[in-house]
Amino acid sequence: MRVVIAGGHGQIALRLTKLLSADGHEVVGLIRNPDHEADIAAAGGQAAVLDLEQADPAAVADVLRGADVAIFSAGAGPGSGNARKDTVDRGAAVLFADAAEEAGVRRHLQVSSMGADSAPSLTDDETFTIYLRAKWAAEEDLRARDLDWTVLRPGSLTNDPGTGQVLLGDKTGRGRISRDDVALVLAGLCDTPAAIGRTLELIAGDTAVSVALKNL
Repeated sequence: MRVVIAGGHGQIALRLTKLLSADGHEVVGLIRNPDHEADIAAAGGQAAVLDLEQADPAAVADVLRGADVAIFSAGAGPGSGNARKDTVDRGAAVLFADAAEEAGVRRHLQVSSMGADSAPSLTDDETFTIYLRAKWAAEEDLRARDLDWTVLRPGSLTNDPGTGQVLLGDKTGRGRISRDDVALVLAGLCDTPAAIGRTLELIAGDTAVSVALKNL
């Protein structure tokens, strides 16, 4: 399986690259900073240097062509400013989906955020609200496309060691989840047809990831 990950240097993406490459899959991580190529290689992947805030869909489609799965795991990150919440968390996600359609890559996973569905009812202009609005807009764009999409909304992210035990479903309620376990779930979702066309929430729980995926 060939997997292309947007936001390839992110904490979840690097964990995911390690998991997939260890299972013998080919992983390509899209990054905008060439200094990060060594980290992608150390995780077992290949780096493709492309700035999703500047690239056109055709250039991204060239990287995606021949892939089995496209995963959007990019984000502007803390301290990036409100404008980049839109250009990365929404704009880059839309560009990546455009490129996937152009390249003929049907399986598409998008990492969103718990609470994104509350964005339409929020009225303040705090940074976190702007972030949720961008994630919600990206979700809505993807749901409207003719792709085999899955949106994953993790709860509050931690760097705690993964337990392999989660709660995964259409609605889970708020909670925390380790980045290790998010990566493990994403790896499984690559080949879980029951997740297609669904927006799933994910928090720590007491069900093994393999069982949680089967229960979908």
